[in-house]
Amino acid sequence: MTEWFSIPELTELRLPGMPDNATGIKRMADERRWKDQPEQTCLVAGKTKPTRKYHISLLPSLAQAKLARMDAEDAERAATREKRKALYWRTFDAMTDEQKQFCQMRFNCITAVENAIASNAHAFSQPKKIEDILADILPRYGLRKSQYYALRAILNGVDREDWLAALAPAYAGTGETKAVAECHPTAWAALKSDYLRPEEPKFSACYRRIVEAGKKHGWTPIPSERSLRRRMDIEVDKAAQIYARKGKKRAEQLYPAQTRTKTHLHAMEIVNTDGHQLDLFVWTPWNKEKPERVILLGMQDVFSGKVLSWRLCEAETWHVVRACIGDMIEDHGIPEHIYMDNGRAFASKMISGGAASRNRFKITEDEVAGLLKTLDVTPHFTKPYSGQSKPIERAWRDLAEEIAKHPAMSGCYTGNKPDAKPENYRERAIPLEVLQKHVGDRIAEHNAREGRRSETAAGRSFDQTFEESMRHPATIVRRATEAQRTLWMLAAKVITASKRDGALRFNGNSYWSADLNQWLGKKLTVRFDPDRLHEPVKVYDPEGRFICDAACTDKAGFNDSSAAHQHEKRRRTFKKRTKAVADMHREFTPMQLGELYEDAQKAKPAAPVRPAITRIVTGNLALEQEEVTDAISDEEFEARFQRGLSMVSGESSIIPFPSGNKSSGK
Repeated sequence: MTEWFSIPELTELRLPGMPDNATGIKRMADERRWKDQPEQTCLVAGKTKPTRKYHISLLPSLAQAKLARMDAEDAERAATREKRKALYWRTFDAMTDEQKQFCQMRFNCITAVENAIASNAHAFSQPKKIEDILADILPRYGLRKSQYYALRAILNGVDREDWLAALAPAYAGTGETKAVAECHPTAWAALKSDYLRPEEPKFSACYRRIVEAGKKHGWTPIPSERSLRRRMDIEVDKAAQIYARKGKKRAEQLYPAQTRTKTHLHAMEIVNTDGHQLDLFVWTPWNKEKPERVILLGMQDVFSGKVLSWRLCEAETWHVVRACIGDMIEDHGIPEHIYMDNGRAFASKMISGGAASRNRFKITEDEVAGLLKTLDVTPHFTKPYSGQSKPIERAWRDLAEEIAKHPAMSGCYTGNKPDAKPENYRERAIPLEVLQKHVGDRIAEHNAREGRRSETAAGRSFDQTFEESMRHPATIVRRATEAQRTLWMLAAKVITASKRDGALRFNGNSYWSADLNQWLGKKLTVRFDPDRLHEPVKVYDPEGRFICDAACTDKAGFNDSSAAHQHEKRRRTFKKRTKAVADMHREFTPMQLGELYEDAQKAKPAAPVRPAITRIVTGNLALEQEEVTDAISDEEFEARFQRGLSMVSGESSIIPFPSGNKSSGK
């Protein structure tokens, strides 16, 4: 909305409450001192000299209301104009090529007439009449005068750049598309609900059902089946129809998959892993009764696409995942990131323990760090049931063809679905050791095959792409030490050490070392080989620091004196060593400690502390407590009193009895 106006502009607008000429508006501005309000006036550059403009707030209220209404009308017209322009071209884009050519012919005809009229207006000779111009041009396009005038009327108020789209034959002058066939609302709702079901009923069957129901309930009108089919396609998106009839999995495929580039990576920076069940009957050592299918578990480099390691197993377990990761690290190094799904084997605490999130199993504070966390490999869990999230799924599709359908496996193929069994189904089964060699040969050929069309391979093989990236100076890949090798060769488990002797007991065995006496009753991490439980285990503290190798204490027979003798000998050795360590740390004897502490300055008793202000006791509390003493008789009191007087005077306390008539003084 324009907020600043000059006096000529206000004159042209003829606003209510203001003069209709420039002189009157100038007089109003002078009387109301508009120029004395600098915040509401401004000077703008004009054609010859600066022009003064005034803010809309200086105008009378009626003039402001008129300007606001005019601005709203302009905005509405602009919005309607934009909507009409969009409708023109949306209708034009929906037309067929033949209809667009028909529109082009009409446009050429209108343009030719307009150009001829413009040229005729500037002609030096006698100008032609419009009828003569139309008579010369219209026959070339097969149009009559009435058709021309009807088309020209359609273009009134239409911008020149929209003429081609506005001349579409299906366009109505009101700017609205043609309405669909009218149908009873309940009948139309019933038809959509019936058709949009997972059972995928035919449209004709749904239409017959609503027609029969319409006769019973009086639903009118109900147009023809073809009309309702067109309305279904217009009002209900194709994607919504697929979602309702074929399910969300099929509807997800309507959205294109994300295209991800790998050119910014290098070899062994990111790997991904997954398992694939081979479509082959295999004789396995763990099931000698009947052949079964085995799982191929593999690791793949994301940058090159090379399969780095693989294992055949009965099921996806953390033991197999650990061994497959170990094979990859020993041959190629430690990756920075690994992408995998949240299956029980990959999300196991033995593999991904300590990960921030794994979408499976409870995460606890004292959780043991898994193999990946210990090796500082960042695990990433992909979206469940999304094969597009892991590039190795594409490799499994190729290897499934090369391994299971190879001529050497003829008669062992099971088919990839129950209804896709071959004619020679279950004709024979392949031994596991033979399959091991066959899978190794096929994966080696898969990696060495040239002509790969990925953006990183560019016609080379996966092996060549991987090797070139590994030799690049900017590629830095960590190598595992011998100590780290035990991390994937051994399993991990959190066990609480015995409070009595620090022994670790699990799987029916007891493991102990003298160093475990420092960890009585505490949780420790034990790494062990599940296939060699009687060998020493490696013990780590809760933070992953190595403590010791704890040997397995063998169980002895009840009457085995030799084992008892060896056990007692080891115990005496332990006691002697422990006593020596204790004596080494006790540098002072008790006598020396007594003398050391005797020489120390004794503490003086503290003087009693009196309060600064003594509270006067009142009330019943003011009664003095009577001193409780032992009661004595009057005679005893007199005797004690006399003894006290004699002691003061120095005379005997006994008064002699007078004799005869003489006084005691004579």
